[in-house]
Amino acid sequence: MVRAVLRFVASVMMVSGALLITDAVLTLTWQEPVSAYLAQRQQTKLKEAYIHPPQRVVMKRPLRGDSIAKILIPAIGVSKYVVEGTDLDDLRKGPGHYPKTPLPGERGTVAIAGHRTTYGAPFRKLNELHPGDRITLEMPYGTFVYRVQKTQVVDNDAWWITKSVGYNRLVLSACHPLYSAAQRIVAFARLVKRQPPQVEKAS
Repeated sequence: MVRAVLRFVASVMMVSGALLITDAVLTLTWQEPVSAYLAQRQQTKLKEAYIHPPQRVVMKRPLRGDSIAKILIPAIGVSKYVVEGTDLDDLRKGPGHYPKTPLPGERGTVAIAGHRTTYGAPFRKLNELHPGDRITLEMPYGTFVYRVQKTQVVDNDAWWITKSVGYNRLVLSACHPLYSAAQRIVAFARLVKRQPPQVEKAS
C-alpha cells in the first residue's frame, strides 16, 4: 500500500515537473502559454466590440477598456486589436493606447504599449523592425499607414518619446530586454497615408 502511494506521488511529481519544464521552454522560445490563451479570449471580445463600436469610439472619445483599433505589422506577424488604456488589466487584453496621447487622425504622437512575453506577447519582436517597415492602424473612422523610422532602447521613465514633433508620429513600446522591465524598446514611425476605414465582418 505504501509503495503504491509512493509510486503515485512520484508519478504526479514527474508529470508536474515535465509540465513546468514545457511551460518554461514555451515562455523562453515563444510566449507564456496560459496568459496567451487568456489574451486570445480577450482578443475575440475586442474584435466583436471593434466590429460594432459604440458611437463614442467613432467620435474619438473612447473610454478605458474600449476596443479602438486593429494594428497590423506584417514584418513581425502582428495582427491584434488595440484597447484604450495601458493599465495591467488593459494590457492583458492586447496592445494598449496611452489615453494621454492623441488618437490616429489627430495631430501629435500616438503611443501604444504591449507585452513581449505574456498575454499574447504582441510586441515580442518589436526589436526586429527595420526602417521602412509598414504599420497600419485600422480605426472605425479611418485607416492610418505608418513607416518605421527606427527602433531605440530607452530608460523605463523616458516619457519624452510621447512628445509631439513636427509631424504625426506613432510610437510602439514594450519592456526590454525580454523578461525584464529595466528599459523599453521603442519603435518610432511616421504617418505616410490616410485611407477610408476598412469594413471588417464578424467571423
